[in-house]
Amino acid sequence: MSLLNTIRHWAFFEDLRASQEGLLSLGFWALQAYRLGHLRYRFNSRLIRIPLGIVHLLLAKLAEMLTGITIGVSAKIGRRLTIEHSGAIVVHGNAELGDDCIIRQGVTIGNRRQDDPFGAPVIGHRVNMGAGAKVLGRVRIGDDVEIGANAVVLIDVPAGAVAVGVPARILPRPLASGPTSTSTHD
Repeated sequence: MSLLNTIRHWAFFEDLRASQEGLLSLGFWALQAYRLGHLRYRFNSRLIRIPLGIVHLLLAKLAEMLTGITIGVSAKIGRRLTIEHSGAIVVHGNAELGDDCIIRQGVTIGNRRQDDPFGAPVIGHRVNMGAGAKVLGRVRIGDDVEIGANAVVLIDVPAGAVAVGVPARILPRPLASGPTSTSTHD
C-alpha cells in the first residue's frame, strides 16, 4: 500500500471535525494514538510494522496515563468516533465499533468472563453511550441505539432501541413528539 493511500485512509481530519473540543480534546488524541497503532496492520513489511508498533506502544501508554483512555490496538473502530469526556474508558482489543459513535467517561466495552477472553461486543453505527455504561461479552448492539448512563448491557440490543438499567432492559425508542396542532371549529 502506498504512503499516499495510507494517509488518505487515516481518519485524522474526520475525527478532528467530530471532536467537540478539536485539538484540545484528550479523547481525540487517545483515538489518534490508537489509529497510528492500528495503521501498522496495513503493511506487510516488518521494517515498517516494528517501528510503528514501538511508536504506538509509547504513545498509547502516554495517552493512557494522561487521558485515562485505553483502546486495544486490534479493535476495529469506525469513522468519526467521538469521545466526549476522557477518563476510565476501556475498549477491548476485539471490540468493533461502527461509524459516528459517541462514548462518554467511564464507558467499558469489553469481555464478560475470564474463560472467554476474546468475547467482545460488536457495536453498530450511531450508538450513543452514556457515562459509566458497560457493554460486556459477545453482544451485538444495533444501529442508532441509545445506551443510558450506568447501564450494564449483557444482551443483544436491536437497532433503534434504548438500553437502561442494571442489568439493562431494552425499551423501544420513544417517538419524537412534534407540535400538536389544534383545530378550531366554526
